[in-house]
Amino acid sequence: MSYKAISAEEAVKVIKTGDRVHLSSVAVTPHKLIKAMVERGRNKEFYDVKIQHIHIEDKVDFADPEFEGVFVSEQFFVGGNLRKQTQAGYADYIPVFLSETQKLIREGVCKVNVAMIMCSVPDKHGFVSLGTSVDATRAAVECADIVIAAVNPNVPRAWGDAIFHMSEIDYFVEDNSPLYTHDMGELTDMDIAIGKNVAELIEDGACLQMGIGGIPNAVLAQLGNHKDLGVHTEMFADGILPLVEAGVVNGKRKQIDPGKMVASFLMGSQKLYDFIDDNPMVAMMDVRHTNSVNVIRQNDKVTAINSALAIDITGQVCADSIGTTHYSGVGGQIDFIRGAGYSKGGLPIIAMPSVTAKGISKIAPTLLQGSGVVTTRANMHWFVTEHGAVNLYGKTMQERAKLIISVAHPDHQEMLDKAAFDRFGSHFRYVNPNI
Repeated sequence: MSYKAISAEEAVKVIKTGDRVHLSSVAVTPHKLIKAMVERGRNKEFYDVKIQHIHIEDKVDFADPEFEGVFVSEQFFVGGNLRKQTQAGYADYIPVFLSETQKLIREGVCKVNVAMIMCSVPDKHGFVSLGTSVDATRAAVECADIVIAAVNPNVPRAWGDAIFHMSEIDYFVEDNSPLYTHDMGELTDMDIAIGKNVAELIEDGACLQMGIGGIPNAVLAQLGNHKDLGVHTEMFADGILPLVEAGVVNGKRKQIDPGKMVASFLMGSQKLYDFIDDNPMVAMMDVRHTNSVNVIRQNDKVTAINSALAIDITGQVCADSIGTTHYSGVGGQIDFIRGAGYSKGGLPIIAMPSVTAKGISKIAPTLLQGSGVVTTRANMHWFVTEHGAVNLYGKTMQERAKLIISVAHPDHQEMLDKAAFDRFGSHFRYVNPNI
């Protein structure tokens, strides 16, 4: 179905001082519209324009020092492209569970005036698709006063909540730019060791949640002999494709959305984006569905695999900051840790290397001052490093300390053991968590 396109420069003229602008995220970050908006800001045509988004990719300028007072960055999750600006205070972060990002928009807590999105070309019935990122953008399209769409033939026609009618769009801009892609990279020995320890916990028929990076890819690489795995996750990447091609991932045993791979956003190679194009096996859904604890728990054997920056000896997990230095965000970790915890046969897992690249222990007596606790002690179940896997659920503080120290790097176990002894007293030496 045809539409009338205007230039990006013309479209962004609707933005005015004090507006909040929502950006679609990750691979479909609408850079053509962002650049036109930034140029208006550079010309001081408006002030105090709030920029709302989850995780956007590639270089953007609106959080640079020159735009202080012109743009106000409000991120639901901090990506690498805005990390330095956030740590310097030129960009900011809204602490929120990924499941509730859409709620902030729908309930008007963070009212959206203008939604700037990227979508597919309309089909013959006039429907477009958000493609690789639905997340909170579907809510923004529903609630925004004005919707500007960069219509791009490279955006795959994904199913699920990604589909909506072009009548919801106010202004169309043509964009032929390629989508942002991310290579898997080579697995390290550390990734492989952690992946093996996690994979040993996963049963046939499990429903997987995992993200992007070395550890998730290493886990997936170990699952070739499993049967009837399902996927209900906030995101997946290329590592899942060989399991789909082999028939290992088929979703047959899922209680909800059986036979479908459910996700809210994707990031990976062009092969991944081609895979979801017009594929009824994949349902790209709103985060109020993918990340709802009440939805997640309905599937059996939900296996949620998440990572972290640090953990203390009682099981407090920091995943969004290094001390007071902000790094990323809460994201969907707690949504899935809790959902998996309620799932029949579920496995909530925090998996991470025991040490940094410089050999510093990521397992500490206490978290650095100012660290954000994302997964609390009460939420913890399985903790996995390259040195093993331990289940903390139902364990006392001292038992947890023993278990966590047992999978720490051997070079740091004596230090951690002494810290636990100093904290808990002489009884600690008699604690046996395996009884």
